[in-house]
Amino acid sequence: MTIPLKLAVVGAGVIGRHHARVAVQHPDLEVVALVDAIPAAATSAADELESMGVVRPITTETIEEAIDQADIDVVAICSPSGMHVQLAEAALAAGKHVVIEKPLDTTMPRARQIAALAADARARGLVTSVISQHRFDPASVAVAGAAHDGSFGTVTSGVASVAWYRSQGYYDSGDWRGTWELDGGGAVMNQGVHTVDLLVWALGRPEEISAQTGLLAHDRIEVEDTAVATVRFRDGALGVIHCTTAAYPGLSARYAVYGTHGSAIVDDDRLAYFHVAPDTATLESASTTANTTAVADAVDQKSDVVPPEHVVGGPAEPDHFVAGHARQYTDIVAAIREGREPGVTVDAALVSLATVRGLYVSATIGRPVRIDDVIDGEYDDVVPVVGAAIHAGGTTHAEGVTR
Repeated sequence: MTIPLKLAVVGAGVIGRHHARVAVQHPDLEVVALVDAIPAAATSAADELESMGVVRPITTETIEEAIDQADIDVVAICSPSGMHVQLAEAALAAGKHVVIEKPLDTTMPRARQIAALAADARARGLVTSVISQHRFDPASVAVAGAAHDGSFGTVTSGVASVAWYRSQGYYDSGDWRGTWELDGGGAVMNQGVHTVDLLVWALGRPEEISAQTGLLAHDRIEVEDTAVATVRFRDGALGVIHCTTAAYPGLSARYAVYGTHGSAIVDDDRLAYFHVAPDTATLESASTTANTTAVADAVDQKSDVVPPEHVVGGPAEPDHFVAGHARQYTDIVAAIREGREPGVTVDAALVSLATVRGLYVSATIGRPVRIDDVIDGEYDDVVPVVGAAIHAGGTTHAEGVTR
């Protein structure tokens, strides 16, 4: 019988408790410690786990205390993003594997610090992974697989669109909401980051981004509620990013991948469309007319690619929110035991973060931005500024923040 890995969860807020619940239900994990600077939060989370019928984990105020008091294999960092560096450093220095809840960080300098720590730890046999649970959704696995193995032919383009709605009350509900310092951004960083990450995963390394942002439907916030961008990828594909929190009543998060031999659409984590040309003859017989669908009777193959609960219109997946993190934890456990890289590395998370940061930089300086330059720190001093906003009634003003 395989012995479960012992997990310490740092941060007993909503996402930390979620990690703990996922781990309690995972056969290869055991929660042994809960860490929070507010003792009552850790105690309450421990009460919750104990009520689920597992051994009560210890509670401490610091990760150092937890490492001293418990036998720990893995540390899950679920604290505010600005604390990720110091917590990762402490855990890795103690020889623990590390899981970082997304985002990797909200700033590139701190993200680069984490990447350096992870690289050093990798040389010592330690695994560091960043949560990007939707990369493990069966629909996205199928789409990325087809994009990477050539099933879609030459991948030419992709679109990521998050059309959600957040009321003014949502932003007014906390002083940190809608601020660059504590929120890290608006519709892209908070609502669209997962979908942007999936587009980057499918289309490959982004080379350059050009963007515009706007604050069009909300007041008293610094960040954008609407953003659009175009991205050029290393292999030549072109992508479009669209994120908004001003799409009443709130629609879906979806992304599409288009290629010369096939295409696919994922809508709210489920496969909405999937088709790969069955043979060369089918490709050669495509109509030469201007019809939208050049291939007659092209069959939507989505139901043959993933189970019904991962197809749009199919039955709901039981505990979908838990299942996503559980699938990633299964990969992390396997990476630790097999001595391999996890499915989501810190370097991969760094590229996705740089894409979001590049979007904000491009919108601020008004020209395309190279992603490698963002990663290398060329734009670290750029303070994001949201483009001119036109409110109902015609008032125009520039929204931004200076420091």
